[in-house]
Amino acid sequence: MYSTGQLLNFESDSYLERTSRPVYAIMFLLPFIVFYEVGTILINTDVLNQSQVRVVAFVWLQEFLGYLGYNGKLAWIAPPLVVILILLGLQLASRKRWSFAWSDVWPMGPMWVECILLAIPLIVLSLFVNNPDALGPADQGASLSCSSLMPLQSGNVPHTGTLLASMVTGVGAGIYEELIFRLILICALMLFFQDLLGVEHRVSVILSILISAGLFSAHHHYVFLEGQFTLSPDNQFTWTAFGFRATAGVYFAGLFAVRGFGIAVGTHVFYDIMATTLNALFFHP
Repeated sequence: MYSTGQLLNFESDSYLERTSRPVYAIMFLLPFIVFYEVGTILINTDVLNQSQVRVVAFVWLQEFLGYLGYNGKLAWIAPPLVVILILLGLQLASRKRWSFAWSDVWPMGPMWVECILLAIPLIVLSLFVNNPDALGPADQGASLSCSSLMPLQSGNVPHTGTLLASMVTGVGAGIYEELIFRLILICALMLFFQDLLGVEHRVSVILSILISAGLFSAHHHYVFLEGQFTLSPDNQFTWTAFGFRATAGVYFAGLFAVRGFGIAVGTHVFYDIMATTLNALFFHP
């Protein structure tokens, strides 16, 4: 298994080295995991459905676990446990130190600030490559209606429940899309290209990133659920939209490779939150 932070070796116990450890990803992401799980339960069901809070990547995990025999409430609880167990396995395999500083992962601490700053380039890129109304959350493409990186479809300012539901969706998408398209898919592609086919390491990295980014972008247009592909009604395919999402996929993959899973997820989450908020405040008067 290829560990996070594999491309660069930072000075031992420096901020960049310790925050790329999987154990840091666990502690950093726990508040977001709880927020998504509690949010999907507490928000009014109708608002939940209208705001597409159920994330496709989350549903994929639920369906896979259901196939293995985990049904009912356990199938709802199991996906976050899968995230934690995978990261624990990576921490064990990496043989890195288990210690961590609360000051790094505390809300609005250095990791939070870093992720917010890293999300800003995607916000700027979205403004340049899309129409002004096209600034939108990366999360919605991960929802059951799959409107990702595009504007909220309503022409009105979302009321508090809808806006909060969109943020819950964004947090869930940040966690579970990064789990599937970065942590799982890139590692699987690296094993396929490098270990099975014998492709040179650098070429394997490039191919894995490009393929994962392409699939990440495509799944916002074509949803695969319950054994069949469904064309997203909200995300009509255009090369501009596809290219923007693919670029975001490459960006998240680069963060995953250099800074680890926690920072990649955090950047995705904060982009979704910032884009949703900006949409509500400025692009849907």
